[in-house]
Amino acid sequence: MTERIQKFIADKARFLTDAGVERAKGEIEIILCHLLNCERLDIYLHGYDMVTDDVQQRLDKIIERRLTREPLQYILGESWFYGRRFRVSPTVMVPTPETELLCETAIRYVGQHSIKDTRVLDVGVGSGVISVTVALELPECEVVALDISPDALEMARTNATELGAVQKIEFRRSDFFEAIGDDERFDLILSNPPYIANWEYDALPPEVKADPTVSLLAGDDGLDAVKVILRDAPKFLAPSGRILFEIGYDQGDKVVEMTEDDKRFRSIVVMKDYNDWDRVVLLSCD
Repeated sequence: MTERIQKFIADKARFLTDAGVERAKGEIEIILCHLLNCERLDIYLHGYDMVTDDVQQRLDKIIERRLTREPLQYILGESWFYGRRFRVSPTVMVPTPETELLCETAIRYVGQHSIKDTRVLDVGVGSGVISVTVALELPECEVVALDISPDALEMARTNATELGAVQKIEFRRSDFFEAIGDDERFDLILSNPPYIANWEYDALPPEVKADPTVSLLAGDDGLDAVKVILRDAPKFLAPSGRILFEIGYDQGDKVVEMTEDDKRFRSIVVMKDYNDWDRVVLLSCD
């Protein structure tokens, strides 16, 4: 029984592999879990009997779309992040595992410093993975979530509602910090900003190009959004607060240089992701 389902998955995965899709076998497993509403282990425990003719037909239609390199998350309309299922669409960027590092760091910081009634600002909420994760993992917190895209705000609000976090999150349409009052302060300012240079776009994988360009591109050096965060975020930071944001794999040294002559910054740490690339910047201010 197990050998039959293994062969079935391997045969289907071969189509994706030939089209240049990485981790094709894992994607077939994800599709089957989605269609059967089950866990990966269930597929191998119960075997091929779960795969009816209807399931096979639906699987083949999804594979047909995936062969065009349309992101699987958009095809399924969902993406997993921090152990939770989030709705996604082409109006928002597909969440990446690297962003979980930012959330883990923020959650750990609040716990280590025993911060009560934590106020969090999420700049560029997208699908809402950062805001929702922090809101659910930190019992005593409130989140202000910003995005310039009405579609992104709607998607984030939907995810917050379905996952039980909407009461803790205030959504505001905003270009960076424009919707934040001069008297507002936050213990954490978080962001996964665009950080790809314009000239890099043509060489990106098709799956990445499917993301909204506003979520990807940040000028000639890929640092336009980071420059705005470094310029404006400190004035909205509460005492002992922290600024955390993602960067590109080769931008760590550049960001450090950008903060060296700014007297507002007390310390900077650049953390590596699971692939040992620079990924998350942690800043403290005076």
